[in-house]
Amino acid sequence: MGLFDNAVPGGNITKPLMIALGALLVGKMLSGRSAEQPDQQPQAPAPTEANPGDGGLLGGLGGLLGKLRDAGHGNVADSWVGTGQNQSINANDLGAALGPQVIHEIAQRTGMDEQELLRQLSTALPGIVDKLTPNGQVPQQHQVASAFNS
Repeated sequence: MGLFDNAVPGGNITKPLMIALGALLVGKMLSGRSAEQPDQQPQAPAPTEANPGDGGLLGGLGGLLGKLRDAGHGNVADSWVGTGQNQSINANDLGAALGPQVIHEIAQRTGMDEQELLRQLSTALPGIVDKLTPNGQVPQQHQVASAFNS
């Protein structure tokens, strides 16, 4: 997976976990979600949590970090972006920050059990976010997306 090698303990990112990370951070992995809604106008609707556009379920990396900060885990999220040691996050805390709808959506798309998904995400996200923010700054959404294409 290039950029994400060695980003997670053990260095192995499974395909379902990569899909989950993409769903959170990029949104491309969710295309085709609303293909048959005849009542919609031909123009693209504005991105929302239910319709992520190209920014993932939470509006991209910045949205993910915002959710963590809003849930009281700002110090943890900031440690992932910063250049120092990454703090860990408990799977249940991550689930509460992301919300049950987002977790359910990702679990459904990956075929993973929700608890297993949260366990793997809580292990992987610190390293992934750290790799995506090498200079301690959140990159533009297109830069995050390109990381998933390499």
